[in-house]
Amino acid sequence: MAEPALSQLYGESRSRLLALVSGLDERGLAAPVPACPGWRVRDVVAHLTAVGEDVLEGRLTGPPTEEQSAAQVARFGGRPFPEVVEDRAYDLGPDGEAAIVLTTDRFAAFRWSMGRRSRRQLADLDWTGDPSPVLDHLFVFGPVATDIDE
Repeated sequence: MAEPALSQLYGESRSRLLALVSGLDERGLAAPVPACPGWRVRDVVAHLTAVGEDVLEGRLTGPPTEEQSAAQVARFGGRPFPEVVEDRAYDLGPDGEAAIVLTTDRFAAFRWSMGRRSRRQLADLDWTGDPSPVLDHLFVFGPVATDIDE
């Protein structure tokens, strides 16, 4: 029996994580996470959410440092929890040029930034203009050579 693709496992894990946390009240979101000493549930979700956002904004070009992780948690600290996990649009564009908008979800942003999408797959997303000037700046670990279908 073939093992499932890593991308499939990641997608399933994200779905399970969102199912676990989306119904939590403030007390549940404030619960400590034993695998991440000093962090609450809200902190872990903020960190996971911020990785894709930071890549898109050019704040992250590799695995986050302790300081970057702390800044991610702090940035989401005052936001209502549903806003932390919601989908959003990203305004992107080369310096001095009109921005183009990519409308996607945070999960998709995480997948391409961590090298789980090809350049063609990223270009095929919901852009308002030609994304070719920004594509190569959106990958932390580079695009995969061939498409990954999930």
